[in-house]
Amino acid sequence: MNPSGAPVVAPDDAYNRELLRNLHPANWENPAPVGRYNLVVIGAGTAGLVSSAGGAALGAKVALIERHLMGGDCTNYGCVPSKAVIRSARAAYAIREAASFGLSAASADTVDFPRVMERMRRLRAQISANDSVERFTKLGADVFLGGARFVGRNEIEVDGRKLSFSKAIIATGARAASLDLLGFAEVGYLTNETIFSLETLPKTLLVIGTGPIGCELAQTFRRFGSEVIIVGRGNRLLHNDDADAAEIVRKRFEREGIRILFGSKLLRAERASGKRRVYLDRGGRQEAIEAEEILVALGRAPNIEGLHAEAAGVKTDATGVLVNDMLRTSNPDIYAAGDICSSYKFTHAAEAMARIAIQNAMFFGRKRVSDLVIPWSTYTDPEVAHVGITEKEAAKRGEEIIVFTKELADTDRAILDGETEGYVRLYMSREDGRLLGATIVGSHAGESIGEAVLAMKQKLKVGDLSGVIHPYPTQAEAIKRAADLQYRSRLKPWMRRVLNTYFRYRR
Repeated sequence: MNPSGAPVVAPDDAYNRELLRNLHPANWENPAPVGRYNLVVIGAGTAGLVSSAGGAALGAKVALIERHLMGGDCTNYGCVPSKAVIRSARAAYAIREAASFGLSAASADTVDFPRVMERMRRLRAQISANDSVERFTKLGADVFLGGARFVGRNEIEVDGRKLSFSKAIIATGARAASLDLLGFAEVGYLTNETIFSLETLPKTLLVIGTGPIGCELAQTFRRFGSEVIIVGRGNRLLHNDDADAAEIVRKRFEREGIRILFGSKLLRAERASGKRRVYLDRGGRQEAIEAEEILVALGRAPNIEGLHAEAAGVKTDATGVLVNDMLRTSNPDIYAAGDICSSYKFTHAAEAMARIAIQNAMFFGRKRVSDLVIPWSTYTDPEVAHVGITEKEAAKRGEEIIVFTKELADTDRAILDGETEGYVRLYMSREDGRLLGATIVGSHAGESIGEAVLAMKQKLKVGDLSGVIHPYPTQAEAIKRAADLQYRSRLKPWMRRVLNTYFRYRR
């Protein structure tokens, strides 16, 4: 923020100025509150935008409050900019790998990083029109820019003005978690909220964190030409995903030249010779790593500061706003949706939760978050997508499952594409054959997981996936082939003997 309270987005170019005009126009004047609002939405990220658009479409009198940039984390610092630069990195990698496809291509050893980032800013500004103050005003919402705080159970204050409401939805989201260790604040570090402001490619990048954000950006910057080191306390990447999937990603990272330091405990940081130096404890031995830039990707922290939730009788804790299965807070007139109250910190999860919140808040609905089937995808290369239960979770619950795995190396399209690293894995209930979960690792995993999500939503059996006809050849066909394995698993040895005898007499 600048001294006037308006956000600052670096660098100052035509695209970022367009972004600000859309998402936090400098000349915006908040409307005068008139009467009691049917719905007040605090936060204009994905959950807030979906909630306010839904309320306004129903004819409700809606107020939407945002203290920073409309669009929230996804548009400004998350999905949109990250996927733009990931696509550029994949293009650079494809040029380097062209010879393996029998092609001669210009060298991609020198990436024009400023142009890469300019492309990202151009596309982000273009997409930002969907989340703009102008658009949501036209949809019928009263848009207020400024910090909000509750001043009563059904009253909130923004820009010195009090808004009363019948119902409210808290959708203030989350931000990058900080690193409170000796020296890190002084030497400075990047998060997903600042890395997309870079204009010069760092020669060396130290990534702290082995989750999705750290892994995606580590591979991206390595493909741009940075020397990249990843450090993490654990012994694997992507700890929420299948261990076999994480191992495939690790092997790809190391083959691409990314150095991974597992079992690392951060100690302190300092400036040395114009670089940032980080000290680690690895197995009782101290090690120093120097890098031009540091990226901290250690999870998310809820945006509850300054909200004065207690004034509205809304309970919170270190994880954010506390809600029940219908997203209602301890104040029955106030609901929450998205990262502020969910362990699933994904844009698509925030949208799904907002749909539940708006129905329950406005129509005394009984929709439940526990009924949602929420997938996730990490956009490394190969991608890792998952939905539902895992083998580890099944063991903890005492649930008996049968696992079927089809390697992409056995899938014709993956062979033809030269993208054989990966697999489809289905988790089936031993009791009734229902699909309980799925993991897909492959170049198009995020595009393919939806088939498994739908099957789980409709409580279909794994055998039902065998009946899905895919165009040939496609990598998604591996889902069908994995499902086919359950039929073969049902053939017991004695059944095979009987069938052999039967067909011998049918000759």
